[in-house]
Amino acid sequence: MDEPFRIHIHIETAYLEAQSEPEEQRYVFSYTITIRNEGTQSAQLVSRHWLITDSNGKTQEVRGKGVVGEQPHLRPGQSFRYSSGAIIATPVGTMQGSYQMRSDEGLTFDAPIPAFRLAMPGIVH
Repeated sequence: MDEPFRIHIHIETAYLEAQSEPEEQRYVFSYTITIRNEGTQSAQLVSRHWLITDSNGKTQEVRGKGVVGEQPHLRPGQSFRYSSGAIIATPVGTMQGSYQMRSDEGLTFDAPIPAFRLAMPGIVH
């Protein structure tokens, strides 16, 4: 059975050594996300909700309109790719959240973003 609303999210992360200052407890990471509409109906990404947690358990909550200033509209089979970043106080952390989506008919639904790791290379945690 075809699902009307199915959003696939693929994530790649990188540690940005040149922008990080470990002695100041500042670890900078980039992430690139590809959002693909695998459903049978079009949907627009309206807003985002992130929980960014460092290894000390400190969580930053981020909510906002769209992603990188855009609210992409995805027809079935279409993808949207963007890059952004996060700064945490430890060399390892996680991010997770959801995108709030709206169908052309006005139905809203959440596309969950599974937890993924932010980790400085060489750190075993």
